[in-house]
Amino acid sequence: MQYAHKELAITVGMNPEDVFLVDKGEVVEFVNGQARVSGKVPSGHVLIDGLGVGDVGNIVLRDRRLLSKDGILVVVVTLNKKTGEFISGPNIISRGFVYVRESEKLLEDANELVRSILAKCVSENVNEWASLKSSVRDGLSRFLFEKTKRRPMILPIIMEV
Repeated sequence: MQYAHKELAITVGMNPEDVFLVDKGEVVEFVNGQARVSGKVPSGHVLIDGLGVGDVGNIVLRDRRLLSKDGILVVVVTLNKKTGEFISGPNIISRGFVYVRESEKLLEDANELVRSILAKCVSENVNEWASLKSSVRDGLSRFLFEKTKRRPMILPIIMEV
């Protein structure tokens, strides 16, 4: 568009030396009726998100891109703190990943996998939340990629009572 405007300006009689094609951030300085390109200022995209301007970080943008592409799976499990037994779950909640009614078998298999991963961790006396969550996330991620060739964001929520 800038080039088209330059050509239009020249066809209506502007001196080609007085027509500038500048990139984002380039400064055109006017001194005593003369114009010249005189440097650059920081420029780029300004992101506006809700109430804030420019406050959206790269990690937030990456997460949003992943969510829009492959969806999210939330895995909720409640364990007995003393015995390590399952009190409830695992319950898998899917948003933007698969249509639950058409993927019941996949989600049942994923449930069984989560149950076996956690049972193995409990039998090996692994009871740190970070380790349990990491094991669930890694195992489930591999399984889902093998079955669907997609990598949803996986959020394990493990509660102890």
